[in-house]
Amino acid sequence: MERRRMDTALLVVLLMGHLATALEVPLDLLEGLPQPPTITHQSPKDYIIDPRENIVIHCEAKGKPHPSFSWTRNGTHFDIDQDPNVTMKPHSGTLVVDISREKADIYEAVYQCIARNIHGTAVSHNIVIRQSRSPLWSKEKIKPVVIQEGGSLVLPCEPPAGLPPPIIFWMDNNFQRLPQSSRVSQSLNGDLYFSNVLLEDSRNDYICYARFPHTRTIQQKQPISVTVLNLDAINDTMAAFYNDTDLFSEDPVEERRPTFLIPSGSSSSKMVLRGQVLEMECIAEGLPTPEISWSKVSGELPSKGTSFLHYQKTLRIVNVSESDAGDYRCTARNQLGSEHHTIHVTVKAAPYWISGPPRNLVLAPGENGVLTCRASGTPKPSVTWAMNGISIENSPKDLSRNVEDDTIIFTDIQTGSSAVYQCNVSNDHGYLLSNAFVNVLSEPPRVLTPSNKVYQVIKNHPALIDCAFFGSPIPKITWFKDSRSSTLVGDPYILHDNGTLEIHKAQARNAGKYTCVARNNLGIYENHVYLEVKEPTRILKQPEYKVIQRYKSAVLECKVKHDPTLVPTMSWLKDDDELPDDERFVVDSDSLTIMDVTESDAGVYTCIVNTTLDHDSASVELTVVERPDPPTDLELTDQKKRSVQLTWTPGDEHNSPIQNFLIQYEDSLHHRGYWHNLTEVPGTKTTAHLKLSAYIHYTFRVLALNAVGFSRPSSPSKIYKTEPAAPDENPTGVQGFGTEHDNLVISWTPLSGLQSNGPGLRYRVMWRQKAVDSDWTSVTVANNSRFVVSGTPTFVPYELKVQAVNDHGVGPEPAIAHGFSGEDLPVAAPEMVQAVVLNSTLAEVHWEPVPHKLIRGQIKGYKVYYWKERALHKHNPHQMEKQILTFGGNHSHGRLPALHPFSLYSFNVRVYNGKGDGPPSPTQQFSTPEGVPGAPTSLVVTNLNLDSLTLEWSPPHDRNGRITGYTLKYQPVNNSNELGTVEELALLANETSVTLPNLKYSTRYKFYLSAKTVRGPGPAITEEAVTVMDEAVASRQVDIATQGWFIGLMCAIALLILILLIICFIQRNKGGKYPVKEKEDAHTDPEFQPMKEDDCTFGEYSDNEDHKPLKGSRTPSNGTVKRDDSDDSLVDYGEGGEGQFNEDGSFIGQYSGKSGSRDTAEGHESSEAPSPINAMNSLNSFV
Repeated sequence: MERRRMDTALLVVLLMGHLATALEVPLDLLEGLPQPPTITHQSPKDYIIDPRENIVIHCEAKGKPHPSFSWTRNGTHFDIDQDPNVTMKPHSGTLVVDISREKADIYEAVYQCIARNIHGTAVSHNIVIRQSRSPLWSKEKIKPVVIQEGGSLVLPCEPPAGLPPPIIFWMDNNFQRLPQSSRVSQSLNGDLYFSNVLLEDSRNDYICYARFPHTRTIQQKQPISVTVLNLDAINDTMAAFYNDTDLFSEDPVEERRPTFLIPSGSSSSKMVLRGQVLEMECIAEGLPTPEISWSKVSGELPSKGTSFLHYQKTLRIVNVSESDAGDYRCTARNQLGSEHHTIHVTVKAAPYWISGPPRNLVLAPGENGVLTCRASGTPKPSVTWAMNGISIENSPKDLSRNVEDDTIIFTDIQTGSSAVYQCNVSNDHGYLLSNAFVNVLSEPPRVLTPSNKVYQVIKNHPALIDCAFFGSPIPKITWFKDSRSSTLVGDPYILHDNGTLEIHKAQARNAGKYTCVARNNLGIYENHVYLEVKEPTRILKQPEYKVIQRYKSAVLECKVKHDPTLVPTMSWLKDDDELPDDERFVVDSDSLTIMDVTESDAGVYTCIVNTTLDHDSASVELTVVERPDPPTDLELTDQKKRSVQLTWTPGDEHNSPIQNFLIQYEDSLHHRGYWHNLTEVPGTKTTAHLKLSAYIHYTFRVLALNAVGFSRPSSPSKIYKTEPAAPDENPTGVQGFGTEHDNLVISWTPLSGLQSNGPGLRYRVMWRQKAVDSDWTSVTVANNSRFVVSGTPTFVPYELKVQAVNDHGVGPEPAIAHGFSGEDLPVAAPEMVQAVVLNSTLAEVHWEPVPHKLIRGQIKGYKVYYWKERALHKHNPHQMEKQILTFGGNHSHGRLPALHPFSLYSFNVRVYNGKGDGPPSPTQQFSTPEGVPGAPTSLVVTNLNLDSLTLEWSPPHDRNGRITGYTLKYQPVNNSNELGTVEELALLANETSVTLPNLKYSTRYKFYLSAKTVRGPGPAITEEAVTVMDEAVASRQVDIATQGWFIGLMCAIALLILILLIICFIQRNKGGKYPVKEKEDAHTDPEFQPMKEDDCTFGEYSDNEDHKPLKGSRTPSNGTVKRDDSDDSLVDYGEGGEGQFNEDGSFIGQYSGKSGSRDTAEGHESSEAPSPINAMNSLNSFV
């Protein structure tokens, strides 16, 4: 027996692979294929109906042929035809019960639907029909509740039992929900719990409501009246009437530790089914109000699906699993202690599928298969099988079928074994019923996916290419791409059991044509589909955080990149909702513009770009800012003689924090209407301690500054007047200087009205010579900022003081300033003046400094005056204007740059001060030595001959010395601008021309001519020239080109060509063909080839491979062929080019002097015609 079970288990394992690929007959796509019935829709097991509406019991099924339907009621056949109130929908098993003539409760029963055709019978689960009920509360008289303040209270609801249970809530007479808190809350059964009562809990309208969702009705309990008494207050009030005796003898309620109202005791237990919702509650009373907390004794509370309700009094766990079983502890705690309660939770389970319900099998005759009904539950459920609605034990025997507990094994199944099997899994908490058919078919493969379907996918996204198939035996699916060189297996391809080909991350190379091939032993089927890989849609320039000032326009950009074959659509949301219907919002192709922004426009804007395949989005937060509102409520406090405290209230900052407050004042005494800045304080402060000046009538105002700008000024404060006083400070900027050689000007910066501190402001000006022990001389001036002292010695140092004075006293002792009386011109010149020549363009001048007392002022520096008297040769006698170089007062020498070589210079030196220049030193002279000369003034080529030419030049303009000679260099230059060997020639100083013999004819030369002195050669002047061409060759070419015989020859050739083309054109119209002769690869000398009569073509004309020059032409010594300027081909005049003979005989030949170019027209090769000049050169070889 044990061996048999092992064999059965092994067979099940071997057959499970077939189960994974079981198929269902697609009736909507394949007509004519048989299929047993399948239940597609049915009413729920527990079906609660509304008694006011007709009862509809659903039962839909499919099959081929379409199934017929019947019903059982409470386990026996339900004859629908015998009940006039019950009808069945056409082509359906759905029942409709008309309750207009009968009460709905008579149809409360257990129903089951049966769908059958010739291939089997399917049954629904049991459908229990129950009528929804919403009973009324029983009539009862509820006594008022009187309770002492601080006590605990429970108001029972006790709603009537309804189906389904009602939803409970508490409200007052005005249909307002009663407030709940950690002190007052509703329990799961609907009762209202008070951990302790307060005086404000007194009311006469505590009403419990029950809402029945199916009937959409609400039932109301009688109101409950609650009166909360304060015993101390009552005893004090009633004592006067009852001789000071207490009306209530009980002691007042005192604070107490928590105790649980529910659940009772220290522990309790609770059972819950797997997948349901577990709710546990703990409500405690105490004073003060206890706080509730939860923990799990055997571990941590579940992290998922756990929540706390009713102010932590209820622990809720959704979708309970076996791991949620265990002990849970709730703890009530207040200041006086704590209390614990443990709830033991047991998790049971109604049957549930482990790997899903049994799947339909489509098998071919002779195949094997397995039906598996694998489920679990607590306690462990039992499994029973039925075939076509009849228990398996009572069903006809089938040799191919073997039932092993939760598995039916089919071996070598045969036609006629099609049936519907029912699997029923049940335990104490419920059951599962599932239908699965076995359909025995022989069908060749078919692919159900439409042919040539185009799949589009975004790059780097998964691509799923369908190949829905059917066949029996189950076909094998293979995929090919494009050329079908190999099957698509392995990375990056994944082949699913349903035939779908998956590419995990599609790339551009994956695009193309795909072929799905389905095979079984009955045939083969191919289907072609196409995959297109598109570029993703992306927002390139995402919106940014945007701050905009009110009443300006905000532009939110949303630049998008997308596949060119996809059409994107853009939409905008504001705060995850549609944009306001406002014309100020303008949506463009890549932006959103909001005009005249207001504060209500602030929010989060989202740009959404959609295509048919993908989308992208980006968000920006728009903040609307504005200048702050002006501060208000200015108040002056802590008023003192020279200070005051200013406080204010900031205005609205409009989403931009206030950075600073600017405090301004107006002096209504001195400058009415003018506001001056006094001080600034940080934006976090609203008060400022202000230091004030005397004799000012202050009015203050405050401005707020944020990132947008300043607010409007606040309203002015009250006037605050300060008393006059002596000046606190003296004028600044005191200085002394002279405008004449015998005066001293004393100036200063006057005090402002704010600094005057009182009326009668004036200044006491004091001075004395610094180096002389003398007393201060003083004078008082008013309404002035300078004073002139006359009769002073020239440029003498003075000490100066200026003191402020008003009608209330004098200012502090002033600081001493320093100055000088006026300057005069220097009276002496520098001595020991000499010049040192450093080179031909630079000299250095030296001098002894002038004594300070002879300068008679502040020395500014020294000036060197110099000028060129003449050049030291007769060719440059001109004199230059004087030049001046200035050097600092601490210098005793200086350099004179950019001098002319070989020249005589004069110079002198002067000292100068602020008044002007002193007398010059005696004029001296120095000479500069010779330097290199400049380039010759001109260079001209004359008398050009075949092998000689003459060069003429002019001497340099800047000789810079005596010219000792000239150097001439020259070299040939070829057509590629390569330079040849340099020839050098020395020439005498008195020469201005030279003739160069023995030159190559028709050659370009470059000449370099430079002059030299004893210091060396100067820069060169250059020139180029070309020697004359050989006259004999030139005249011979011209003579040949003008000969009559040559012109006649050319005309004869043209005529022959025209006749030949006409003949070829006639033959072509008669159906003749033009054979094409291959071009010969090499020719020796270019010549005209004879006409070939068999194909009406000329032989080709071409240079050889070495591009040898035509006879009689000139070839440079470097071996390159230079195109002569006299080669006047028609191409050079714009008349050549790609000319051809067309079929109408028009000319297609080409004039060109270039060899080796070929032209192809109409599939025929044509030879180049030589240019006239090349032709002449060719003929020269025969002359």
